[in-house]
Formats: sequence, structure tokens, C-alpha cells
Amino acid sequence: MLVPTMPEINQPEGVRGWLLLLCKMLTIWHPVFFGLTAASAVGSLPVRGASLGLLLLWRLAVTAFGIAAGIALYSKSGAAVKIAASSLALSAATDVFVYTTPYFPSNRMPGDTPIYIAATLAYYGSWILYLQRSKRVVNTYG
Repeated sequence: MLVPTMPEINQPEGVRGWLLLLCKMLTIWHPVFFGLTAASAVGSLPVRGASLGLLLLWRLAVTAFGIAAGIALYSKSGAAVKIAASSLALSAATDVFVYTTPYFPSNRMPGDTPIYIAATLAYYGSWILYLQRSKRVVNTYG
């Protein structure tokens, strides 16, 4: 005979804490950061040409996908966690591409690129790990 178990009273649930911070990062900070970097790069379009224009369009699409992921997380959509993890991985790949290629203008000092790549991978990797391991995420999105 199966005995029903009582749910634990203090199980974190809902879009609060770190999960709320992730939603705000995806829907507010990432678009603001994109806007600032795009505004500084637009002046280089005549020099860098179509490759920079295409990269700006790609980054716009990645940022829009991140906004959709943040909204899906906030509205507790069923596939929100997979969408958010995909968005974070795509953002990480895009940032690493930007750091390792000459298409996007940069003011980084020589030798700083590995530090930027490591910080980027740590940032996005931490959020992806959070989405996979958090009790709040499991309890909220089941």
C-alpha cells in the first residue's frame, strides 16, 4: 500500500530570488547592454561593412530570443527552462564569437580576450547550471 507523502512546507516555488534576477537580466539588462554596444558599433559600419551589420542583426536576434526566454520564465511557460537554457547558450556562443573575431569593434587590451571569454563562459554557464540544479526552478516548472 502506497502512503501519500506530505509535501515539504518550505519548498521554494515561484518566480522570486535568483530566478527573478535571471528574468530581469534577460528582459532588461541584456537588451540595455546590446543597445549600448550596438550604439557604439554603428559608427564603425562604414569601415567594417556588411560583416558588422550582419553581426549586429544576429546579436539583435539573440537578444530578442533572450527577451522571449525571460518572458517565458516569468509567465511560467512549460518549455521556459529549455528556452532560457538555449538562449543563454546561444548568447555565450555569440559573445565568444565576437571576442575571437575581428568583425566587432573592441577596446580590449591585447591579451585580455581570454579573460573576457572565461568571464563570459562563467556567467552564462552559472545561469545554465542554476536552471538545471535549482529546487525553485524544479518546483516552479515541474
